[in-house]
Amino acid sequence: IFDGILKSIAGSPDDVANLAAKIGIDPGMAEKAIAALGQAHQMEGDTVEAAAAKTGLPTGTLNKIVEAIGGEGSLMEFA
Repeated sequence: IFDGILKSIAGSPDDVANLAAKIGIDPGMAEKAIAALGQAHQMEGDTVEAAAAKTGLPTGTLNKIVEAIGGEGSLMEFA
C-alpha cells in the first residue's frame, strides 16, 4: 500500500525501501514512520513531534521523510 502511495506522489522515491535507504533507516521503520506521520497530521499540534513520540525516531529523521514524500501537504495522502 505504501509503495503505491509513494509512487503516486510526484518526485517521491519509487518505494518504501528506496525511501528508507535514502534516509538511512530500516524499511519497516520507514513504513511505521509514514503511518505515524499520516495519523499525526490529522491531529492538533506538531505533526513531526507527535510522530516522533509514537515511533521513537528523531524529529530530524521524520522531517527528512516528510521532505522526501513531498512536504507536509502530501501527508493527506497517508491520512
